[in-house]
Amino acid sequence: MNPAAATITWYIPVSALLVAIFYSITLFNRLVRLDNERKNAFSQISVQLKRRHDLIPNLVETAKGYLRHERQTLEAVINARNHADTARKTADRSPTPEAMGALMGAEQRLGGVLGNLFAVVEQYPEIKADQTMARLHEELTSTENRIAFARQAFNDAVMVYNTRRASFPDTLVARMAGFQEAMPWDDLTAEERAAVQVTF
Repeated sequence: MNPAAATITWYIPVSALLVAIFYSITLFNRLVRLDNERKNAFSQISVQLKRRHDLIPNLVETAKGYLRHERQTLEAVINARNHADTARKTADRSPTPEAMGALMGAEQRLGGVLGNLFAVVEQYPEIKADQTMARLHEELTSTENRIAFARQAFNDAVMVYNTRRASFPDTLVARMAGFQEAMPWDDLTAEERAAVQVTF
């Protein structure tokens, strides 16, 4: 075999291997970027959830003066708020599908007890007239809207990430590198959506 043929025989497999390695690195980097975009989108939800969680104690404190005999309702709101805040902090540290599922469940429960509180508040015109309650209502409504927008952005980022992760040849790199499927923030049912409405 002449030296030129030997060089070509050696060069082709090495070149193919280098191209495959470079291409795999490119796919890996793209998955990392999409995963980071998904995590960033979740952090936007988390910021708004924290804002919501921070408003609730003030809301309960304001309502306490008027609803002394509704102690059970107020305690349920605080307990649900604390549970949701703990779930949010866990998901902040590691937004795994399990942590996200726990957070979504906690937020749905919080929305339900908030709905109960606002149903009780509806029966007391003097609470609705309170300036602090009106301001908190406005802030909570604004926060709910921000959460909805952040959730949509998060779901879009999850969809792009999951689609790329499941597409060939990215799926080969995703499996080897341990990229897990991301969980979107599921839409609430009609009943849950009604419960989260913050209206007086």
